[in-house]
Amino acid sequence: MKIEKAILATVTRSVEKAPVGANIFVCDSEEEMDGVAADLEAILDGIAHKLSNGVYIIVKH
Repeated sequence: MKIEKAILATVTRSVEKAPVGANIFVCDSEEEMDGVAADLEAILDGIAHKLSNGVYIIVKH
C-alpha cells in the first residue's frame, strides 16, 4: 500500500494548534521544531510546510 496526499505528522509547540488525527510531535522551541521537522521530512519521505500559525505539517504529495 502506498500513501499519497496525506498529512503524515505535525510538529508544534502547542497541542491545541495541531490537527486532529495526525501524529503530533511537541517541541519546546522553534529551533527544536525546525530540527524535528527536517528529520521527519527525511524519515517519512515527505515535505515539511511551516504554516502561518507556527505549526509544521509533514505531507505526502
